[in-house]
Amino acid sequence: MNDWLTVSAEVRAAVAANRGVVALESTLIAHGLPWPANVETARESEAAVRAAGAVPATIAIPHGAPTVGLSDSQLEELARAPNVLKASRRDMGAAVALKRSAATTVSATMALAHAAGVRVFATGGIGGAHRDAEPFDISADLTELARTPVLVVCAGAKSILHLPRTLEILETLGVPVWGYRTAAFPAFYVRESALPVSARLDSPRDVASAFAAHTRMGGNGAILAQPCPPEVAVPATEFEAWLSEAESAARAAGATGAKVTPFLLARLGELSGGRTLAANRALIVANARLAAEVAVALTS
Repeated sequence: MNDWLTVSAEVRAAVAANRGVVALESTLIAHGLPWPANVETARESEAAVRAAGAVPATIAIPHGAPTVGLSDSQLEELARAPNVLKASRRDMGAAVALKRSAATTVSATMALAHAAGVRVFATGGIGGAHRDAEPFDISADLTELARTPVLVVCAGAKSILHLPRTLEILETLGVPVWGYRTAAFPAFYVRESALPVSARLDSPRDVASAFAAHTRMGGNGAILAQPCPPEVAVPATEFEAWLSEAESAARAAGATGAKVTPFLLARLGELSGGRTLAANRALIVANARLAAEVAVALTS
């Protein structure tokens, strides 16, 4: 492991013993969910990973130290602290040099997980290509998937994105998009889009075999997309109505760049009466559980 990386003793021992480990990102703690739902969801995700027989490794950069495997006190500090940076791959060096606390996005979490020897990562939804209002706003998550051999378990891409464009970019980059027990690409709060995945896989063992074959033949990252739990999923027509109103509000507020996604997610929570927040929490924990099952299968 790299000397610039802090890895908890539990995670270090699990990696050395070839036990299942699941990376968990921290942007949802600092930026994606309100207090106290943020720390509650982080703890529920770690508990779900443990219940499935794997070791959780929440990743962040507390006080300039890239860390794989936050302690519970570090989780709570991150959830409560103001002015935490939102760090993608490009932002990590500055956060370290300036000794700033930063929450890691999908791209940064993948990079740090790989540096620690962790092969499976669970999140809510990946970033992607934005809709026509921001046609050149394309998430670094996509290029990270093309170069870093980590399996990302998610509920597809965030529903606020341009999903066909996102999938076309992933295809161009050679990133497989597998559906877990579905042939349609999940759309975060919405269980399914009208878009196909590149393959359907129906068990953690099948996923582990496919990812092992993918990386053995020179592939890097891959996506395993699991639909949002049906009891909290949002119908597509309702979601599109809320999103249209939220986008209008974002334009009026002048939200651009990295501020767009948090603004839209917060506004969607208000418009839906908390339904999108409930869906977000449920899918994050469900993805952590599935990721743990795959991580265990990868080591057996």
